[in-house]
Amino acid sequence: MSENLENKTTSVAYTDDHIRHLSDMEHIRVRPGMYIGKLGDGSFAEDGIYVLLKEVLDNSIDEFKMNAGKRIDVVVEDNLTASVRDFGRGIPQGKLIEAVSVLNTGGKYDSKAFKKSVGLNGVGIKAVNALSKRFEVRSYREGKMRRAVFSQGNLELDETLSSGEKTGTYIAFEPDESLFKGYSFRSEYIETMLRNYTYLNTGLVISYNKTRIESKNGLEDLLSDNMTSEGLYPIIHLKGDDIEVAFTHASQYGEEYYSFVNGQHTTQGGTHQSAFKEHIARAIRDFYNKNHDFSDIRNGLVAAVAINVEEPLFESQTKIKLGSTHMGPKGPTVNKFVGDFIKTEVDNYLHRNAKVAEVLLKKIQESEKERKAIAGVTKIARERAKKVSLHNKKLRDCRIHLNDVKGEDKEDSCIFITEGDSASGSITKSRDVNTQAVFSLRGKPLNSFGLTKKVVYENEEFNLLQAALNIEDGIDGLRYNKVIVATDADVDGMHIRLLLITFFLQFFPDLIKKGHVYILQTPLFRVRNKKETRYCYTEEERVSAINELGPNPEITRFKGLGEISPSEFKHFIGKDMRLEQVKWRKTDTVNELLEFYMGKNTMERQEFIIDNLVVEEDLA
Repeated sequence: MSENLENKTTSVAYTDDHIRHLSDMEHIRVRPGMYIGKLGDGSFAEDGIYVLLKEVLDNSIDEFKMNAGKRIDVVVEDNLTASVRDFGRGIPQGKLIEAVSVLNTGGKYDSKAFKKSVGLNGVGIKAVNALSKRFEVRSYREGKMRRAVFSQGNLELDETLSSGEKTGTYIAFEPDESLFKGYSFRSEYIETMLRNYTYLNTGLVISYNKTRIESKNGLEDLLSDNMTSEGLYPIIHLKGDDIEVAFTHASQYGEEYYSFVNGQHTTQGGTHQSAFKEHIARAIRDFYNKNHDFSDIRNGLVAAVAINVEEPLFESQTKIKLGSTHMGPKGPTVNKFVGDFIKTEVDNYLHRNAKVAEVLLKKIQESEKERKAIAGVTKIARERAKKVSLHNKKLRDCRIHLNDVKGEDKEDSCIFITEGDSASGSITKSRDVNTQAVFSLRGKPLNSFGLTKKVVYENEEFNLLQAALNIEDGIDGLRYNKVIVATDADVDGMHIRLLLITFFLQFFPDLIKKGHVYILQTPLFRVRNKKETRYCYTEEERVSAINELGPNPEITRFKGLGEISPSEFKHFIGKDMRLEQVKWRKTDTVNELLEFYMGKNTMERQEFIIDNLVVEEDLA
């Protein structure tokens, strides 16, 4: 019997008809993940529509770097279409069609033209073309405009006209909704992207929907705009050939880094960020000529580093982590290049600025004093965490993690922090075991505001959570890309959310600032008739569902996550999972924070939470 079955499965015909050749545009559409990472609908900063916009912008930025055009106009209409107009040299018109539709075609393979570019592989703009419902490119050169229009990568119009417009390139695209289902551009993500471009390119002016964006002080402005607590001393801003750094220390725990390569925001760091971390600590320690621990030197450090690398190598097409070990084919190692600059410039600065050196030393000594005071507690807590199997009731782990050396789905890795056994049970039974982990709280976590880091080690839950996330020494080793707080949408659930957010803000602010913390949105109601079931997240959705499914549909009010069966829960943590990113900016106030996370609760609930929190004034 088994032999017959085996023969049946191996005797399927395999003929010439099974061999299929895809054109460049077809291949991108069939395998978009190879070119832009995830697709998404624009809800998250890493979604594909922003990668498309960035690919277009990178070409215009490269023109600016070649001293061709100091202004870029960006227009987004109805959150659906985007256009970028630069005033560079314009794409050579004779090769315009090939430049936007044939892979491995471009002007950046010859390093003489683009020494230190981001878009070196001839893929980016072609991916935008292939993945757009409509794509238009115009090249303005020598009094002529050549214009081409594509649909899903297929050429529909090619014309050359006379033109009096300034030299440059115009590209407009509308992402294909059949791929980016229900997508919508979010202005906040675009503004962050554009501001990062201006921080890295002083002198560049970007007009975004007629709003002027520019930076006069580069990375110093970046830190000033992103820091949520005052620096202990003025930001130290150092520039050299192909390198720029800015840093200060703040009254906060942990370390906070912003790193860039050739203008590309490497959100997951890489060899340049690792080199900076090592050498900034080494240079400061050598200056004081005392054997300070690196962790004490870097505690509270807020820094930005940007380097230019010839022909950079990234770990993925989305270019968020630098893999290059050398500055170029014949250049020094990234580690030596960054190290030599930091050693010389930081030492010189501290010798010239005695007051800054004095403040910095005091900060290091305070960190050292606190670390030694809790050394015994820390050692015991680490031993306890090792003894506790991380596969017990507290943590149900997944197979793929963000800090894995390799893995296509690393960025899909997430961990749900739940309250109580019933909620964690429902999620555990319905989760994707490859990418979704579950950490279960016993009840309300401790209010950690105003406490020292000693509490992280003394409190068993905090200690085990820290170990599960692997963030004791910073977020470089973070095991999950998304840390998702999954609590009931009632008063107690809201309180737990705020307590967890307080914990992260207090001891691991970079976790929130780098966009890793989310709130899981789950339905409040189920409305169904014999033919259809609707899950409603708001009162408005409930009313709409009743009107559409009537008469007399069955209405269920979910009072807690534990009431939702695993078979239903899988819909809420699958591809249609609704998440709200926890955001924290310098301009945020606590009242806005509370209002945001309380959502559509009644005034009575809002007053209850405010009355029972002691952190409402202190979080600012």
